[in-house]
Amino acid sequence: MRRIGIWLAAGGLLLATAACGGGGSGDTGGGGGGSKAQSLSVGFVAEPANLDFTSTEGAAIPQALLVNVYEGLVKLDQNGEIVPLLAEKWDVSDDRKTYTFTLRKDVKFSSGAPFTADDVVFSLDRVRSDWKLKIKSQLDVIDDVEKKDGTTAVVTLKRPSNGFLYAMATRLGAMFSRTGVADLANKPVGTGPYVLGAWRRGDSIRLDANPSYWGTKPPVSSVTLKYFKDATAMNNALLTGGIDVISSVQAPESLQQFADPNRFETVEGTTNGEVVLSMNNGRPPFDDKKVRQAVRHAIDHKALLDTAWAGRGQLIGSMVPPTDPWYEDRTGDYPYDPAKAKQLLGGKTYDVKMRIPNLPYAVSSAQVVKSQLAQVGITADIEPLEFPARWLDQVFTKGDYDLSIINHVEPRDMGIFADKSYYFRYDNPEFGKLLASADEGTEQQQTDDLKQAAKLLSDDAAADFLFLFPNLIVAKKGVTGLPKNGISESFDFTALSRQP
Repeated sequence: MRRIGIWLAAGGLLLATAACGGGGSGDTGGGGGGSKAQSLSVGFVAEPANLDFTSTEGAAIPQALLVNVYEGLVKLDQNGEIVPLLAEKWDVSDDRKTYTFTLRKDVKFSSGAPFTADDVVFSLDRVRSDWKLKIKSQLDVIDDVEKKDGTTAVVTLKRPSNGFLYAMATRLGAMFSRTGVADLANKPVGTGPYVLGAWRRGDSIRLDANPSYWGTKPPVSSVTLKYFKDATAMNNALLTGGIDVISSVQAPESLQQFADPNRFETVEGTTNGEVVLSMNNGRPPFDDKKVRQAVRHAIDHKALLDTAWAGRGQLIGSMVPPTDPWYEDRTGDYPYDPAKAKQLLGGKTYDVKMRIPNLPYAVSSAQVVKSQLAQVGITADIEPLEFPARWLDQVFTKGDYDLSIINHVEPRDMGIFADKSYYFRYDNPEFGKLLASADEGTEQQQTDDLKQAAKLLSDDAAADFLFLFPNLIVAKKGVTGLPKNGISESFDFTALSRQP
């Protein structure tokens, strides 16, 4: 198999769904898997509005369902490498345009229907015909998908693409049953180790072990995703035994509550999540590059990270996390310099509206940004919006905002800036040319082009990049199999277990 470079030519928004929660845990649960029936409860925020990630934006749905309920031909491992899943292997032609996937045998959907190459053709064709999300353009590079035989599918690309296989590891590569898409919003049908057990809207989703799963059965028989919007309630739920895991800590300063090693353990790793101060490049005042540059100079990023997120996370200065091969530390591009910011503003003052999701990291960061911008003459009125519904409608869809703050958690998502209709409203054709060249070139060309693209974004001050979101998980002592790094769209439950 030929190894190729990887990158997403055009990304989409996977909004921050940092976790909190509450809910029951116990020693028994429905479903199979494991020699001793167990259940675990994991806390999250931003409950999915529905269960159809082919038509609904946001991270909450793939976070719950991808890898756990739906599987793709490939997936990302904890190191960000592409590894086999429903495909045992794949071969790439010398011209890098033809991918031949050899599928696992005897795989069934939870409905009992067999998984074959016909489903691969159906699923990938459906991205083009039925998906509603902007990110579907990542697979526009596909020219044809055909069934060679029952366990062999051949994908032909229009041109070589470094991003294709990586895109297949995201929700775009999820495999659907030809007879299982009638009610995706409520009844997911996948090949994964879990099936939907119950959904109590406004409260929780329970996933039960799939008794007919083709692979290694999950150690626990059920996992409950419990949704809370209040960080204090989430913390109390873990302290009092109501939940087993906080999937993403909402208030890092609260970690001291879980310092007892006899009761709790903390997992700290990294993510792909760039917490972005979005600026609407399509309307005043942020259609003016100097005003955007002034904003970047006005923000003391270290002070913001220390104040808003207890110093947890990493300053990166760009839309590229350190886990990507083309990462460069760009934190020095716009040093904190209020005098320079005032100079760029030319003595003008502005009143702007900062519409943010009502999520803890965004609210905390917005307060610091507001204070620092006020020092240079920009008065920001903070308006928290219910997330995901109102934020997606007003900011993401309608672009009705001046400033916003959101955690872009999709891996390798710098390409979202290439779409001038995207909510940033950034429009620079040179940026798009660099992305296209990177996708089609050699691995070295890809790295060089993407470094240039990241520099161009920074030079244009298309947005400000506040910090890289950390992966902070707290669990009851004895819970194992927690994902240290949050580098894919999914919170992978398949290895979760609890020692007696």
